[in-house]
Amino acid sequence: MSGARVAHPTLPGLLLGAGERLGDRSESWTVRASETPYASSFVDVVLDEVATPQDGTIHRTTVRHADAVGVVVLDEQERVLLLEQYRHPVRQRLVELPAGLLDVEGEPAQDAAARELAEETDLVAAQWSHLVSLRSSPGFTDERVEVYLAQGLEPVADDARTERLDEEADMTAVWVPLADAVAAVLDGRITNSLAVAGLLACQVRAGGGASA
Repeated sequence: MSGARVAHPTLPGLLLGAGERLGDRSESWTVRASETPYASSFVDVVLDEVATPQDGTIHRTTVRHADAVGVVVLDEQERVLLLEQYRHPVRQRLVELPAGLLDVEGEPAQDAAARELAEETDLVAAQWSHLVSLRSSPGFTDERVEVYLAQGLEPVADDARTERLDEEADMTAVWVPLADAVAAVLDGRITNSLAVAGLLACQVRAGGGASA
């Protein structure tokens, strides 16, 4: 059993107990009332009245959204494939990873990642490994994203390629050295959360850093 948490000796906050493993944990506060004023095939907007542990009441809006996957695509020369795509909510063309929704009933996350890789980049990968999990913006949405590393790449056959529509029809795919992509993250040129998390996790993996 882990030891008790104690106060930091000089600063606000607690020190983890001896043997305690840092990580998210399940918790659910009581919902006194809930309504869904907007629902669609893409997102639902839920308004909750929530009881706090201090007997207070807060009102929170949750955008319910399907979970998603992202893919760091790495070739044999340590180059990553990134997509430049227009994103209307932020009025910018962002540098992103190949990514998509877990919107096929019962489809495993890695299979969805492989499907999105083929659809968005015309590539298939022989080697897959999980890189990182993230909550894209837990202050307002329940979306969870699994990011994978794809290696051992080959192009999709011409007659098996997917037609791209809407914003995806205007995407540009670029290969850059992993080190250059990480530098772009660290100086603020790449801001998409999946890309930031995936590229940094890939760099740690490549450098033999933190392990699971």
